[in-house]
Amino acid sequence: MRIWLSSAAMALALTGCVAGYNGPVETAAVQENPVTFVTPPERDPADLQVLFWSDEQRSARFRDMENWFEGHEVKGALEPRPLPDGAPLEDALAAEIRGVMDATNAAGVMVLQNGQKRFESYRLGFGPEQRWTSFSVAKSFTSTLLGAAIRDGFIGSLQDPVTKYIPELAGSAYDDVTVEQLATMTSGVAWNEDYTDPDSDVAKMASFVLEYGEDAMVAQMKDLPREAPPGEKWVYKTGETNLIGLVVENAVGLPLAAYAKQKIVIPAGFEADMFWMSDPRGGSIGGCCLSIRLADYARMGQFALEGGKGVVPDGWFGDAGDSKVDFERPGFGYGYQWWVYDGGYGAQGIFGQSITIIPEQGLVVAVVSNWPTATSNARGEWYQLVQKIAAAE
Repeated sequence: MRIWLSSAAMALALTGCVAGYNGPVETAAVQENPVTFVTPPERDPADLQVLFWSDEQRSARFRDMENWFEGHEVKGALEPRPLPDGAPLEDALAAEIRGVMDATNAAGVMVLQNGQKRFESYRLGFGPEQRWTSFSVAKSFTSTLLGAAIRDGFIGSLQDPVTKYIPELAGSAYDDVTVEQLATMTSGVAWNEDYTDPDSDVAKMASFVLEYGEDAMVAQMKDLPREAPPGEKWVYKTGETNLIGLVVENAVGLPLAAYAKQKIVIPAGFEADMFWMSDPRGGSIGGCCLSIRLADYARMGQFALEGGKGVVPDGWFGDAGDSKVDFERPGFGYGYQWWVYDGGYGAQGIFGQSITIIPEQGLVVAVVSNWPTATSNARGEWYQLVQKIAAAE
């Protein structure tokens, strides 16, 4: 079934960065895939409201999230994937990219084509050996781990009911929802992702954490009402990506960060350590907030472009990056936690984070930014520029 969405619905493409949910995490098993739990200095809770940080604070803290939030540190691969230099982009196109970086307050851009580096540039005092937070780009990592859990046999099928893996949701609006409907955000369960509304569901996530602690996410999600039959309406829901993370963690018995060590960091050949923010129960936040180097964002895109062989089911990324929900604008839609574009697909996060993949041209474009607002028309500028890069020799 194809579901058509209005432009207004598309505008609610944001992500949350505070979450908590309930479910077992086998910490003993983590020793097979070593990770370190990081506890930052104690902070004033008011100073952790990311959406209200100043420009200066964002620029400094987006590269330093492990000193502001708890999470798991995951060591990089022992054998990083090389990114050899390819033919540089033409001077005029490279200058245009730098101009858009200036105009959109991008901190770093890397362009790979056929696995070779054709462009790399940094701003805002950011550099190649620093990390930058992902925001919702993490959703596409969580989707990849969902695919890995299916290939590994921990999850039987995308058609399995969500309640098979999160039994605490039994008796709620999620009773008849499948894992696939979570992955495509078509559960039909009502959710408000409006960050300007203090009474929205996404804005209330932090208050649920304060009230329920480890049980916060399930406590919030199980009380949500149904607004449409499963599979018939798309609504962007960070809360549901957090549930996907919980599905994977409960099935695999590892935090997402530890599973990602096996299934993303090593096979994709990350050159440096990854930080993934945790929830109050010690698991990873499925919908948000891992930190890696710009080059490792590009490596993640290359890993997806090449199909993730041996990690996810055959054809997984082709399916995950294919529209299951079609938007009003032809060629644009939503797959399994990947945004679908004309000719490609990609991961997106607020404040200007993205990985864009154009398979036919063997192209990967990774961008990290500090937009002045969570959402921006700059997204369209970058889409147009990526199309220009794809069309260039």
